[in-house]
Amino acid sequence: MRFLVAGLLVAACCGCGPVGGGGGERAVPEGAFGAYVGYDGVGVRRIAGLERWVGAGAAPRVGRAYLPGDVWSNIEGAPGYLEEWARWRRARADRLFVLNVPMLERTEGRLSDATVRAELRRGAGGAYDGHFRALGRRLVGLGVPDTVLVVGWEMNGITYTHRCGPDPGAWKAYWARIVTALRSVPGTRFRFEFTPSRGRDAVPWTDCYPGDRYVDVIGMDAYDQPAGMSFAEQVAEPYGLAAHVRFAAAHGKPVSYPEWGLFRNGDNPAYVRGMLGWFARHRPLYQTITDYCPHGVWGCGENPRSSAAYREGMGRGQGEREGEG
Repeated sequence: MRFLVAGLLVAACCGCGPVGGGGGERAVPEGAFGAYVGYDGVGVRRIAGLERWVGAGAAPRVGRAYLPGDVWSNIEGAPGYLEEWARWRRARADRLFVLNVPMLERTEGRLSDATVRAELRRGAGGAYDGHFRALGRRLVGLGVPDTVLVVGWEMNGITYTHRCGPDPGAWKAYWARIVTALRSVPGTRFRFEFTPSRGRDAVPWTDCYPGDRYVDVIGMDAYDQPAGMSFAEQVAEPYGLAAHVRFAAAHGKPVSYPEWGLFRNGDNPAYVRGMLGWFARHRPLYQTITDYCPHGVWGCGENPRSSAAYREGMGRGQGEREGEG
């Protein structure tokens, strides 16, 4: 999907009105959607299967991938699958490619806070600028200079080495260095997405926000957890869905939902209907469900009721049933 400035302004105001739960009525989300169905070439090819399953009139237009965060050479643009994503994106002008970019190597290395703090400070000092310039050149060379880059996602938690908690000041300064390095590459039109996980987690995600100059989209990863929490509670909790929409509107940014899906509450169609209603009300730039077990609705057979709710909510359900023999 190619968004004009006017489209971005509309999306940025999606939260300007009253913030509601979005789950009280059937509503079909508009705009770009997709699913995470794999990061390599197999994932690219599975998008066609997802499209057939969802049905006519609801074609997935968002492709999502994650750069491996094991070593810097892969963060610079891991060979072997970015080419296929680039071909998929270039095949249609209305498609959107979204790429998660780790801020540090050993992304899931369970490093100590002291090590993370030192690495963040090195990054803030410019030690890793060259790696991100290399990534920018690679994406431009592949013909996808308008990629949405989800840098340092879920920074408010403890899962990733690029977590914010050990030193929020250094984290924000490092984010600014990364964005500046990528923007310095000729020909880029990247959009930079700040995406915490829903809720407070280890630190308030607002403490990690690097500033409007360095952010184009404010996302949120929002899974159905913890156990026993209703969708209405997920909306209203501190640093939850409603807070996210209000924060984005206050900063003049569109919202997005790069990761969402089932989790601690099992096969929960009420959650699926709640999320789809939320999207219909607040019109994110895009939304992509995580489609593997236990989160998914197409690629995971463990969630049949949620799968039916997703297909109906995305616009296929009733019309398809009436046309089937």
